[in-house]
Amino acid sequence: MGKSKTPGDIEAAAHHFAARPPLPPPGPCLPPTKKWFPWLVPIFFIANVAAFVYSLYVNNCPEKIGADQCLFHQYLGRFSFQPLLENPLFGPSPTTLEKLGALEKDLVVKDGQEWRLISCIWLHAGAIHLLANMLSLLFIGLRLEQEFGFLRIGLLYVISGFGGSLLSAIHLQKSISVGASGALFGLLGAMLSELLVNWSIYANKARCAALMTLVFVIVLNLAVGFLPHVDSSAHIGGFLSGFLLGFLLLVRPQYGYVNKKYIPSGYDGKHVKSKHKWYQYLLLVAALVALIIICVGIRKVVQSSAIFILIPCFLLSSNDHLQAQSQV
Repeated sequence: MGKSKTPGDIEAAAHHFAARPPLPPPGPCLPPTKKWFPWLVPIFFIANVAAFVYSLYVNNCPEKIGADQCLFHQYLGRFSFQPLLENPLFGPSPTTLEKLGALEKDLVVKDGQEWRLISCIWLHAGAIHLLANMLSLLFIGLRLEQEFGFLRIGLLYVISGFGGSLLSAIHLQKSISVGASGALFGLLGAMLSELLVNWSIYANKARCAALMTLVFVIVLNLAVGFLPHVDSSAHIGGFLSGFLLGFLLLVRPQYGYVNKKYIPSGYDGKHVKSKHKWYQYLLLVAALVALIIICVGIRKVVQSSAIFILIPCFLLSSNDHLQAQSQV
């Protein structure tokens, strides 16, 4: 039989527990990671496909050169492709693409049709061109939109495409340029800068493997851009735009950071980590300065009033062309 406790023992135990210091307040509660529902990238996909179908409708190969010369006329009718000698990518004629908004240097610089810097990224030279770009868009874009939301990825896509068009317009000679490649290379560049600026968040093995894989994919795609009849300028311009914008738009809070609204009252705020690490701020400032330098440089090269150099928070424009027109 066990020994029963006396009233004195019970009183001593009660006094002991009463003398213990109160428990510290609970620590901050980490909110669940938010995943965005990707809807903008599918809209971009539909827009590109719709633009290609419309280009074939406007092209109307059977009416212009005869049904017997058009590819797959018996199945596609008005939407059939130009002969392979004219367009080996199974698409409309260059004349149709130029009519619908393809990038052509003289039309942009001399005729003031700056809208082509944006319209060209929604057009494609052929079905093969469209298929390759749309597979890349879905593979890269869906993951990025899930992680960062539609606004930041939408800005990355459009501004990177615009940056690719700018560099392409500077180097184009007597040809046209179409395609979403500049925008897609911008997403690739943003993935690389996101990995670098958020380096401390990822595990050592995971981040090294991701970096090696991403660099290999980027180098391979950039190398393809130097093949004949491929606009490497748009690829490079889009990649640089996305790479620099990624440091501005895709910065994540450092591991362990908790928003103030999730910190309970009474918790010592001295132990709460800052939102970002010092090197993240340094990369952000460096990327912003680089964007400004590039924009000013392009402004001096492209002497056209309505070509606006778009970067976050401000616009730079050249008014030389407008002044020249007003004096004539």
